[in-house]
Amino acid sequence: MPQNIVVIGAVALGPKAACRFKRLCPEDNVIMIDQSDRISYGGCGIPYYVSGEVNTLEELQMTPYHTIRDAEFFRVNKDVKVLARTKVESIDRQARKVLIRDLTTGETAELPYDKLVLAMGSAPNRPPFEGIDLEGVHTCTTLDDAQAIREAVAAGSVSGAVVVGGGFIGLEVAVSLADMWGIKTSVVEIADQILPGFLSGNMVKIATHDLRKNDVDVFCGEKVIRIEGENGKVARVVTDKRTIDAELVVMAAGIRPNTEIARAAGIELNERGAIIVNDRMQTSDPDIYAGGDCVTVPNLVTGKPGFFPLGSMANRQGRVIGTNLAGGDARFPGGVGTWAVKLFEQNAAGAGLTIESALREGFDAVNVHVEGFDRAHFYPEHTVMALDLVVERPTRRVLGIQGTSSLGDALVARINAVAPLLQNKPKLEDISNLEVAYSPPFASAMDIINTVANVAENVLEGRNHTLDPDEFAVMWQNRESGSCTFVDTRLASNAESLVEKYPGQWLSIPLEEMEQRLDEIPEDKTVVLICNTGLRSFESQLIMNRHGRKSLSVQGGMASVTKQGNEI
Repeated sequence: MPQNIVVIGAVALGPKAACRFKRLCPEDNVIMIDQSDRISYGGCGIPYYVSGEVNTLEELQMTPYHTIRDAEFFRVNKDVKVLARTKVESIDRQARKVLIRDLTTGETAELPYDKLVLAMGSAPNRPPFEGIDLEGVHTCTTLDDAQAIREAVAAGSVSGAVVVGGGFIGLEVAVSLADMWGIKTSVVEIADQILPGFLSGNMVKIATHDLRKNDVDVFCGEKVIRIEGENGKVARVVTDKRTIDAELVVMAAGIRPNTEIARAAGIELNERGAIIVNDRMQTSDPDIYAGGDCVTVPNLVTGKPGFFPLGSMANRQGRVIGTNLAGGDARFPGGVGTWAVKLFEQNAAGAGLTIESALREGFDAVNVHVEGFDRAHFYPEHTVMALDLVVERPTRRVLGIQGTSSLGDALVARINAVAPLLQNKPKLEDISNLEVAYSPPFASAMDIINTVANVAENVLEGRNHTLDPDEFAVMWQNRESGSCTFVDTRLASNAESLVEKYPGQWLSIPLEEMEQRLDEIPEDKTVVLICNTGLRSFESQLIMNRHGRKSLSVQGGMASVTKQGNEI
C-alpha cells in the first residue's frame, strides 16, 4: 500500500524533502502544506529584491531553468500535491492525522499520514514596542514582506529608514536601502556590536567602518524603546539614547523557531523552543521528521546543541529527510555555522567560533589577525584581505576563522577551505600545510590561509608578541603620556609623511636598518612596531628579540588600522 507523507512547510526544506522522496518512491503520496500561496522561494535573496538587484519576486521562485515553482509546478513536474493558504491547526500523533484549515474558506479537514515532516521554519521576533503595528513597520522574511518594502521605497516616500537588528538580514537590508535607493539608513543593535556571535573584534570594526563611511549609521548597545507615528504612519524611532526620524522601519531583531504545533503535540523541544532531532533528522516521535530553522542540531566545534538558520543547511537536511522517508539511512551530523554577508566595499565571512564565543565556551583561546594579498603580489589585480584565526592554546586546535575582503568570492574560497575541517578538530599544522589551488591570478604561493596559521604558531610559541589594531589606536591616542615609542618599519618613503606630521612621536626605522639603529629606540618605553600588513614589523621584532629587546607588533599593520577607521 502506498505511503502517505505529509510535509508542513513549503519554502526550503519542505520541497527538498518532498521531491527527494518522490524520486525514490514515485508510487507513494506526498502532500505539502503552507499558509502562503508563494512557496519554494529563495528567502535569502529577499534583500537583493529590495535593492533591485533581483528584478522580480518571481525570480526568487524560479528554477535555474526559469520555471516558477508554484503549486501547479509541483503537481505536474513532481507529482506532489500542494495545499496553499492552508494552516495546520494540530497534530494527532496517536491517530497519525493532522487537522488543517483552509485560510480562504475556513473549512477544516483531517489528513492521515504515515510519516510527517515538520518544515515550519522560523518567525521574526516582534518585540512589543509601542508603535510596532504602525504603517511602515515591516519584517523581512517572506516575499510579501519584500514586496511591501520594495513598493514603499520605489514610491519615493521614504527618506529615512531604521533597521532594528545588526544580523545578516538587517545588514543586507541596510546596504540595499542605502546603496541602491540612496535612503538615509540607521542600524540599531542591542548588542555591543553588529553580527554578534559571528564576527570577532577586529573584523567587526572593519565591517562597521565600511557601513559608516557609506552613510549607514550604526548604533550598537542601544535598545529601541518605542516607535512613534503621525497619522498612523511611522515617523521616528526612539531608543534609550536618541531619536531617529524614519518613514520605514525594518524589524530584523532575530528569529525564533516556529514550533507551536510541535510543542502542542508533545514533541521534544529544547529550552529555546527548537525541535530536538537525531542525526537522521527524526524527532522524539520516530515517524515525525524535522529540519531547517525550527530544529537544533549539534555544533560540531563545541559539541553542544546549535541553531543554524541557514537556507543551505535546510536544503541539505531536506535531502537527508527525503532519503530516510524512503527507507534509507542518511545522516546529518550537525554544523559549524559557515556564513557570508555582502556589505559595501567590504564583505565578511566566517565559520566556527569567534574569540569571544570561544572564551565564553571555556576554551583557553587566542585570536590571530593578519592582512595579506589574495593573489600573488606581482599580479596586477591583487587586493589585501583580512583573516582572523581562533586557536586553542594548549592543544593548538583551530576553533574558527573569520575574514573581510573587497572581493567576496576570494574570501569565501578561504573560509570554505577551512570550514569542512573544523568538525575534525584540526591543528594549526593542518591549516599551515593546507593544500589549496595556486596560480598567480587566484592566490599567492604561500596562501593567506597558510600564513594566518603560521602567524598563529609564532604567537603561541612566543616569537611574535602582538598588539591588536584597536589597542594600537588607544595607545596612539594617549601618545602624549610619553610611555610608548612608535616605530614605523616600512621603507622611509612610506613613513615620511607621518614622521613630518608627528616629529618626535613617529620614528622611522626600516626593517633593513633595524640591526644598525637599535640604539635609537628608547629602552625605558613600550615599543610599538608597525608596517603595512604586519610582516615587516614581525621581522623587526625578531631582530629586537635577538638583542634582548621587547616590543609589540601591530597585527594587520596600517592596512587593518585604516580599514577600522582609525585616523593617524
